[in-house]
Amino acid sequence: MTTKNLLVELFVEELPPKALRTLGTIFLNELANSLLRQNLIDADAPNENEWFASPRRLAAKVSGVYLKASDKPIRVKLMPVAVALTADGHATPALMKKLASQGLDESVIPRLHRAIDGKAESLFLETVVPGVDLADGLQKALDEALAKLPIPKVMTYQLADGWSTVNFVRPAHGLVALHGAEVVPVSVLGLSAGRDTQGHRFEAAGPTVSLRDADSYTQQMENEGAVIPGFAKRRADIARQLQAVAEQVGGGAKPIDDDALLDEVTALVERPNVLACQFETQFLEVPQECLILTMKANQKYFPLLDATGRLTNRFLIVSNIRPADPSAVIGGNERVVRPRLADAKFFFDQDRKQPLAARVGKLGGVVYHNKLGSQLERVQRVTRLAGEIARQLHADAALAERAAHLAKADLVTDMVGEFPELQGIMGRYYALHDGEDPRVAEAIADHYKPRFAGDVLAADNIGLSVALAERLDTLTGIFGIGLPPSGDKDPFALRRAALGVLRMLMERCLPLDLMQVLQLAQARFANDQIASSVAVDVFQFMQERLRVYLRDQGFAPDEVESVVVQQPTRIDQVPDRLEAVRAFRNLPEAEALAAANKRIRNILKKADGVGEGVAEGVDEALFQETAEKTLFRNLVDMQPHVDTALANLDYTGALKVLAGTRAAVDTFFDEVMVMADEPLIRANRLALLARLARVMSCVADIGELSG
Repeated sequence: MTTKNLLVELFVEELPPKALRTLGTIFLNELANSLLRQNLIDADAPNENEWFASPRRLAAKVSGVYLKASDKPIRVKLMPVAVALTADGHATPALMKKLASQGLDESVIPRLHRAIDGKAESLFLETVVPGVDLADGLQKALDEALAKLPIPKVMTYQLADGWSTVNFVRPAHGLVALHGAEVVPVSVLGLSAGRDTQGHRFEAAGPTVSLRDADSYTQQMENEGAVIPGFAKRRADIARQLQAVAEQVGGGAKPIDDDALLDEVTALVERPNVLACQFETQFLEVPQECLILTMKANQKYFPLLDATGRLTNRFLIVSNIRPADPSAVIGGNERVVRPRLADAKFFFDQDRKQPLAARVGKLGGVVYHNKLGSQLERVQRVTRLAGEIARQLHADAALAERAAHLAKADLVTDMVGEFPELQGIMGRYYALHDGEDPRVAEAIADHYKPRFAGDVLAADNIGLSVALAERLDTLTGIFGIGLPPSGDKDPFALRRAALGVLRMLMERCLPLDLMQVLQLAQARFANDQIASSVAVDVFQFMQERLRVYLRDQGFAPDEVESVVVQQPTRIDQVPDRLEAVRAFRNLPEAEALAAANKRIRNILKKADGVGEGVAEGVDEALFQETAEKTLFRNLVDMQPHVDTALANLDYTGALKVLAGTRAAVDTFFDEVMVMADEPLIRANRLALLARLARVMSCVADIGELSG
């Protein structure tokens, strides 16, 4: 059976740009998967499928599609022979009823097969299911693919008959379905398939493009339709043009690097044409973050930066037309951007007329949460907490408190009201304008960091103090009113806040006790405002986030568990403990000691479970066996070396010292009966094991390590 490539294109009104990439990929995947399930594609054939998506079309080319699927032999079990046939071999009423349910009669009985099924002999019907025709299979695939497109909100519109209505993301006006050069007779959304589609609104060679076959789609659309249908190809062309035009501008200019903006612009044009524009230099007095954001968010322009990363007064636009004289397009875009930049300048000038400190009181009218009070109350809590953290970090507590006091004041400025993404950034500019200490200004901006995974952290301990205080207040407050994350729902971004705290503590090696600072955060709330157990609840939550983060950093799950199971409160020491565990597990003694540690833990747990008392100390006079005396002396001799290593934070050294006990531990378990009959001897041996367990767990619970 020969195969041909299949092309399906749905021609629609302008699709939502931010969803276009996803719509295109899922349309192809669902279409191809459905055809594969119907055996219209050879599962072993090379996959050369392509997806296409432009503002006005979704298309997919599926390679190697059969005109008709192969017939498929099937074997259907009917029932056990003992139930189906009488003793003399005649059909029972039960068999006749079963055949009738299959649309069959007694004439098929001679063709039924008998075979052993498990322990009993059963009757089987062997038949052939005809393969599906491409027209029927594609109709089913199209219906399934459109139903599975991730469309959050559909449009309802009438068809040309004036009566029928259909639902889709945007009104559809054309359908192409070609198997090779032949039209496949399918229909969706009130449209019947053909071979004609439309090209560019203004620059196509004619009103329609009549496609010759599935394989000529890209070439004909580009040559006759003036459309680059492939999303990836169009995106690459825009990126190339952006770089080329920036080089023509000169001066080391380069377009801003923004993948999300590039994707969105790719989804807005069918025939990209990059042009350079400019605006008046007076607008450069406004912070460049404001200008960049307004050009990107409102106009989808690419600002040009100079060689040092500073904004220039030039920007690039991606036009959807290629006129011989682009001056009208350039002039029009320059006129459009000017009012936007003027608004930004107006906001900036107006905001600076009132200092940040004078705006703090207005936060009293901004609700943070109805159970946690206003933003002003939150600022007051964070200010006190930031000062306490700064003192523990030997940072300037007065500056940390000042930064925390001003950190949210820019929320009530005109600029941040227009562009919420600039909170913190504008606070820094306004603080500098007000004459605040530069370290305070930097901390105002830095306290939002990290904003996302992989983002940089605050520059110094003042900024870190405010950033930690802000997140700890969020975690304790929201947890305290009973709103922790649930499943995939995290409306208050508590997972991100927890990860930010963990990253700051670890990556900046901050010598803070996590439980202690959580208790400080809890103490800033009124006693009846949040749950009394909130510090413990948040600590447990953060331990789980720590497990996930460390595994993502490449540590083995058992290595992570050996450290985190001890619930460390000094998060800054966790990476060194993990590296020590990695080094320890490579020692020849590691496996035996890990097994011994697990055995000790089980013995102590069992003893505690049956009410066995473990003595407070070990009494040498009660030792009877040489092995227990040797193990005890080994522990006594080893303890100072372990303590010295731990004092120097040399966790690897501590575990290497511990490895020296292997021979004594092995001999102890070979020669000593821990659960002796005499109560004092038994309790003394349990006390020895308890002491050994404490030493063996000085860095991590090595019993968690797998073989």
